[in-house]
Amino acid sequence: MTITIDDFPFKARFEDEGSPETCASFRKEMPFSSRVVHVRWSGEGMWIPLEDKDFQVAYEDATSYPSPGQIILYPKGRSETEILIAYGSVQFASKAGVLAGNHFATITSELDKLREIGVSTLWEGSKAIDFRVEP
Repeated sequence: MTITIDDFPFKARFEDEGSPETCASFRKEMPFSSRVVHVRWSGEGMWIPLEDKDFQVAYEDATSYPSPGQIILYPKGRSETEILIAYGSVQFASKAGVLAGNHFATITSELDKLREIGVSTLWEGSKAIDFRVEP
């Protein structure tokens, strides 16, 4: 898969073994385009707020501490549905407290550029993001 943030393409892979239902549900939404903003409570990450979007998945391979490049989906509950992309140190949280999200994808290239874009979202604001399956 290719994830493009602010016109910069990153290679990524689905984590089908650990989160098969989440991966299948997200694939149905592709191509997926939105905006990514800097997290408010979680640390060094970006997120896509999805309000009441329902991917109809339960918790699988859930974590509160994604590593740089890991992408997690919070599937509705104590907080709104959201996707979080870690570019540095993260403890996934919201105004409702610490959350856990399904690790469903991992960016596998250019983590230094991911960090640069992540910091840029903090100081400059939201960026376009696009998830596409490679041909």
